[in-house]
Amino acid sequence: MTATSTIDPAEVAKFEAMAAEWWDPAGKFKPLHLMNPCRLDYITRQIALEFDRDLTAPAPFAGLRILDIGCGGGLLSEPMARLGAEVVGADAAARNIPVAQVHAAQSGLKIDYRHTTAEDLAAAGERFDAVLNMEVVEHVADPLAYLTACQGLLKPGGLMICSTMNRNPKSFLMAIVGAEWVMRWLPKGTHDWAKFLTPDELYELIRKAGLTPVDRKGMVFNPLGWSWSLSARDLSCNYVTTSLKPAG
Repeated sequence: MTATSTIDPAEVAKFEAMAAEWWDPAGKFKPLHLMNPCRLDYITRQIALEFDRDLTAPAPFAGLRILDIGCGGGLLSEPMARLGAEVVGADAAARNIPVAQVHAAQSGLKIDYRHTTAEDLAAAGERFDAVLNMEVVEHVADPLAYLTACQGLLKPGGLMICSTMNRNPKSFLMAIVGAEWVMRWLPKGTHDWAKFLTPDELYELIRKAGLTPVDRKGMVFNPLGWSWSLSARDLSCNYVTTSLKPAG
């Protein structure tokens, strides 16, 4: 890792300790497994819209190079590869990478998984059509520096999809009290509520990083149906944004 890395070692250690459970839908990453269909719906629609792709066609993302930063066990990298994209999955937690590699091999998918950071990828001159930056920004030491590195990883006209959690009493109840203390889906201390960002704060950071925000939606959990859905109005807890790098 470079001296300018925005990685928070304590945050990395949390996820390394949980690495082997990535693909257990009833394990510590149950919330992500439940959320994944909703996340994928948003991601695929935004990429298809920006790059004029037909999601009903075979391999609709063929020819696109996509980075899944903070890839974990590959819950998003694998669907992108199945849609035909050339996928690089990067994570600062070293133990996540072999878990992701083994599962991709078992699934017959070719994915370039790397133990690295956004800063190091940018310094190496890597460039992508899209960067998936999901549930990472609330875990880094310097959000602006991190988002600036992500901006540097995009080709002109490229797209970043970034999700995180709003900072308000409801998100504290949902993410900390609910997920960590009551349901015990995640170990206590997985999230630091003070690091959560409001949608306006994230938009401002994205602009300062050199990107243009173009869309944001809430991801809303329905406890009755144990399912997630997208909302244009309710960004009170989980939410996702799309931003573009100027083409010129």
